[in-house]
Amino acid sequence: MRTRRTGTAAVTAVAGLTAGLLLGACSTTGPTDDRGAGTPGPRPTAYASTSASPTKTTPPPTTSTPAPSETKPAPDPASVAALIATRYNAGTLRLGRERGSTSAYRQYFVTYESNGLRISGRINIPRGNGPFPAVVLAHGYVDPAVYTNGETMLRERDRLARQGYVTLHIDYRNHAQSDKDPRNDANLRAGYTVDAINAGLALKKAGYVDPDRVALVGRSMGGGVVYNVLVVRPGLFRAAVAYAPVSSDTVDNFDKWVRRDTSRAGAARALMGRLGTPEANPAAWAATSPRTYFARITEPLLIHHGTADEDCPIAWSRESVAALRAQGKSVELDVYPGGRHTLTSPQWDTSIRRTEAFLAKHLN
Repeated sequence: MRTRRTGTAAVTAVAGLTAGLLLGACSTTGPTDDRGAGTPGPRPTAYASTSASPTKTTPPPTTSTPAPSETKPAPDPASVAALIATRYNAGTLRLGRERGSTSAYRQYFVTYESNGLRISGRINIPRGNGPFPAVVLAHGYVDPAVYTNGETMLRERDRLARQGYVTLHIDYRNHAQSDKDPRNDANLRAGYTVDAINAGLALKKAGYVDPDRVALVGRSMGGGVVYNVLVVRPGLFRAAVAYAPVSSDTVDNFDKWVRRDTSRAGAARALMGRLGTPEANPAAWAATSPRTYFARITEPLLIHHGTADEDCPIAWSRESVAALRAQGKSVELDVYPGGRHTLTSPQWDTSIRRTEAFLAKHLN
């Protein structure tokens, strides 16, 4: 569990632990995913990192009727408890039209079922004989109104597929050809976590994937999805990597990208109408935060973050690392001096080599 800096910088001591919450939302100055070789897309108009759309909680026993005093209210659908209680139902991966293939891999449009919703994405399958290790890629924020199928994380998908990994880039609900979930925003987009978990389950059913060697990689908003998945379904993935992740404290993200954004006033009112304000009801907001549940994590985690990140302050990752280490978890933070939200070469090249080494260590 070390913190590294690129170049000759020394090991950085990580200190400070703040009370917690993730699942943000984003305004016209929120974090965007990279599109191809590090060129950011249009600035987002709304961001968050989770929504429990068709989430189905475990029904109570039907053999007896509990006394009123024994009846517990269902957890709020934006909470981590609701995600933990969800029954995950993943369909099989269905390959569509082949496009963008190379001599190293075949690339297909792909869909799978995620708790009743059809989710689209892109998949790269290495040429040769499987089964192969695999990676689910959880992308960062791009306005769903302009997002197109598989348009982000192109560098990671190509590089890892050339290294022999099946790479499944998911579009999330409400994106590209995925089905719609009208409750998504009001539930802090917990549905993205549902879709990432079901992507992992769907990959494990594919005959060309080694089900014991599946990892999760996310960036920006997708880094928040990584935090959520690790606390909700420990053991599903063997390892995880987060690039420039949002805060693991929901209030950080809510305050930065939703609360003060007039275009998100309706979503802010709806959330605070249910949960109260973060100041008045911190416990309800803590219940939406993966940091509150870090003790559940069992997988090693690698985080990449630049010191000049204009969207997600590196302090957020340092606080998350401190919280993870306080729970005795295996976590590494690689710091990139001067690195922006989307790393460019040569720093990105360094980061992907470190990612490859990390995955090789924990998936083999």
